[in-house]
Amino acid sequence: MKTDEQIQQDVIDELLWEPQLNTSEIGVTVKKGIVTLSGKVDSYFKKIKAEKAAKKVAGVKAVAEDIEVGISSTFSKSDTEIAEAVLKALKWHTAVKEEKIKIKVENGIVKLEGEVEWEYQKSNAKIAIQNLRGVKSVINSIIVKPKVSPHQLEQKISAAFHRSATIDARKITAEVDGSKVILRGKVRSFAENDDAEDAAWAAPGVLSVVNELEIEEPEYAYES
Repeated sequence: MKTDEQIQQDVIDELLWEPQLNTSEIGVTVKKGIVTLSGKVDSYFKKIKAEKAAKKVAGVKAVAEDIEVGISSTFSKSDTEIAEAVLKALKWHTAVKEEKIKIKVENGIVKLEGEVEWEYQKSNAKIAIQNLRGVKSVINSIIVKPKVSPHQLEQKISAAFHRSATIDARKITAEVDGSKVILRGKVRSFAENDDAEDAAWAAPGVLSVVNELEIEEPEYAYES
């Protein structure tokens, strides 16, 4: 089993591996496998990137994210300019129907509202705008209104698990209750946990995912 010190060093190394990040801006502490990221970065994109990097590391059980976004005056944008950039980004994103999405910007915080049929349309709307200059945070309040039966939903999720190269479908079950999916079983890492959850969210008609997956300790061990 990895010690907290070993996990901390692995997270730092993973952050160093990301060319968009400056590790001098990000602090890393670990307690009982829970990683806390702190510091200040100049874009929301970097904040998200740091969190994803930490989740890739084996032994990480959870990530507490306390990174602040502080945009310098040189790169700051007015709320009107940000709203225009958001609308343009959504329009050019092929997976997003921008006419079904409403945009509100206040002090650099973007709120998205509206209705879509697929969860991936909701998530892609956020992805399309999170790296725009001036954006400090994104509140995604888009509602997913599906057109699929629970049985079809369960089949699609199961098929997605079996297609994935990173998910051991033999150890994971997806129970469908209406439009809610409950994931149970064991995974080998935080990354596999996220991949399984992402696969469930990607299925048409999913409105909520209850993740009850357990992360197994790695089979190898470090010497203390």
